Amino acid sequence: MLKTLVKTTEMDIDGRTFTLRFYELETSRGGKRFSCEVLLGEADRIILDDDYIASLEVSVARLAPATLYSRVLASRAVVAAA
Repeated sequence: MLKTLVKTTEMDIDGRTFTLRFYELETSRGGKRFSCEVLLGEADRIILDDDYIASLEVSVARLAPATLYSRVLASRAVVAAA
């Protein structure tokens, strides 16, 4: 699959800025898929994909903050258990 960078943007979540990279992927059958890489840290990222870029952007807007918050909660649970 050939992956092409479509756009790069940023998202602010609770005063922290995260980079978003949107890619267009050409499938082996000639179709198109879109993916977004959300950079949460240097070695920490989430990748979401969808058939349409508009619905992918909606998913990223909902799921990126939820992922970040869940990781914060998980880290608190580990500290509390120690």
